[in-house]
Amino acid sequence: MIYQSPYEAFVFEDYSFDPETNIACFKYSFDSKRYFTEKVNFHTSVQEYDKKALENALQLAFLVTGTSYYKAFPTRKVVFKKGILDDGQADFARKVYTHGLSQFMFENSLSIDDMPKFTSRVTSNSATDYQGRGIIALQSGGKDSLLLATLLEEQSVPYTSLYISSGEVYPLVLDTLSSDLQIITRSIDRSALAQSQKDGGLNGHVPVTYIVLSYALIMAVLQNKKTVLSSIGAEGGEAHEHIVDLPVNHQWSKTWEAEQLLAKYVARYVSPSLQVGSPLRGFSELRIAELFVAHSWERFGQSFSSCNRANYLQGQDNQTLKWCGLCPKCANSYLLFAAFVEPTELKTLFNGKDLFQKPELVDTFKGLLGIDNVMKPFECVGEVAELRTAFRLAQNKYGDHTYKLPFEVPSSSFDYILQRKKAEWVSSILAPVY
Repeated sequence: MIYQSPYEAFVFEDYSFDPETNIACFKYSFDSKRYFTEKVNFHTSVQEYDKKALENALQLAFLVTGTSYYKAFPTRKVVFKKGILDDGQADFARKVYTHGLSQFMFENSLSIDDMPKFTSRVTSNSATDYQGRGIIALQSGGKDSLLLATLLEEQSVPYTSLYISSGEVYPLVLDTLSSDLQIITRSIDRSALAQSQKDGGLNGHVPVTYIVLSYALIMAVLQNKKTVLSSIGAEGGEAHEHIVDLPVNHQWSKTWEAEQLLAKYVARYVSPSLQVGSPLRGFSELRIAELFVAHSWERFGQSFSSCNRANYLQGQDNQTLKWCGLCPKCANSYLLFAAFVEPTELKTLFNGKDLFQKPELVDTFKGLLGIDNVMKPFECVGEVAELRTAFRLAQNKYGDHTYKLPFEVPSSSFDYILQRKKAEWVSSILAPVY
């Protein structure tokens, strides 16, 4: 059964940037009747910047941020009142609104035919010859971003940290970094989305990494920076399910495929001089955990967290990062660190509890480890084979009497040390780490 939206079209109404307040506004609607406005405050001192590059970066953000509102009443028709697309941009948008919304589609029983049909209206749009210098490195307070900060500092690479917040606070661990910290405040139109829910609208996961990176690119232009660094390993390629032949993937916007797609868009439509990508891309998640313990644990082991539930819900106070000990991200992190952190110390992160012994997490671990056909959780977690390797490494190091699960975990040949593909230019910023 094909979903029937109560509206004919999702409308990309307008976007703007006020240089007096440094606030960008992105406006959308359904049939110019039900409106949504997202405001993004770039807390920075702005002097001179490339206006064409900023316009191009705003258009990218306008396009990808729309996923947060389109999901309320998905339509096949889209209308642009500002920001007309060419063929390349239309193809980019189609991928973002299908692959990036695949989990949303799956959980709401939508088909590819329900999703928007982007068409080009101009022959060609183009980038600008933007000139910038310097690095922005995105930060969250999780293991990946803190490892990247550590490696940059160890190699004396100057950078500016950037945190994107949906509230008024940020993780205080970021104040301990050697770099300046910049903040972007994203004000999602929660009231309009809440009303949409009351009126029967849909909800679900969006490609948030793309949204975050698009805002980081705007900040880069405002500060005349050249490079935006994310901290994403070799992850996200393992599908949870399929909609016909479309992989259903919670982490699509974190994949190598998505990083390449975004980098090509930026080079073609924002500026060929701007770089965006991850120096950690060549590492598996398990290797990143090992490197974090080797390089960052002494400094951040008791102050970091990768738990979304305890820290990163909209408007939540996350000044002191915590672990809930009950979600897939906590279970995933426990698996990744079990082989590299002494068991008693690892348990201190989770109120002294061994997560492998928690009855509430049995099915979560089954999903993570591919047991009994339990679906892999919709979260940013490692591959099944990778996590099986993590569990076996932990047992081999500390004994199966120390780490036990109430089911048998198959062995795995996953090579977590193997270097994966990454952008060539990142080696000119960060020397290889082995």
